Amino acid sequence: MSVPIVRLDDFVGSLSASALAPWASSAPWELTGHSEAVVRRLLSDVPRSEFTISNEIALHISAAVESGAVLKGPLILGPRCFVASGAYLRGGNWVAEDCVVGPGAELKSSFLFAGTKLAHFNFVGDSILGTGVNLEAGSIICNYRNERANKEVRVRIGTALHPTGCQKFGAVVGDHCRIGANAVLAPGVLLMPDSVVPRASLRDDDRIEREP
Repeated sequence: MSVPIVRLDDFVGSLSASALAPWASSAPWELTGHSEAVVRRLLSDVPRSEFTISNEIALHISAAVESGAVLKGPLILGPRCFVASGAYLRGGNWVAEDCVVGPGAELKSSFLFAGTKLAHFNFVGDSILGTGVNLEAGSIICNYRNERANKEVRVRIGTALHPTGCQKFGAVVGDHCRIGANAVLAPGVLLMPDSVVPRASLRDDDRIEREP
């Protein structure tokens, strides 16, 4: 078996003990690119005594969803999660326990581990966020290279850029990272655990330096 160029367990310490353990050897963009199929598979194992399930949406009985939130399946929302009015979840999402999706936040085709919080007015697309990640207001995780003709997302490993073979991929954000208000993560960012992205900044690992 080939070793993946990006190991998810380098970013998410609880991966092997989670429902996503069967995908531990997958590349992150493979996981997010098949998010709907992955969440549908996980739905079959959700305990019926602990979740209410309807239209491919599984809500833990202790989760709270305010009126005005839009939830689209497939979706699993774990214990003690909170989804605020105006939030929009779509495209296949798996949200572990004690997570928050705040007002005006959009979550698309993503996987959130325990205790991760989108404060408000965030966009997170095609991404994997580890345990205890916090996004301040207005911070964005982009998933599409709108600015160039070649839309393929690349990730940086050391000094080399590696193609992902896909046009939609956001980021892997490691455990306990902090993303400041109005900060932007460009497509393909790999953020190691405990990293801090300053407010109103851009993190783009695919920048091409100008030749002299």
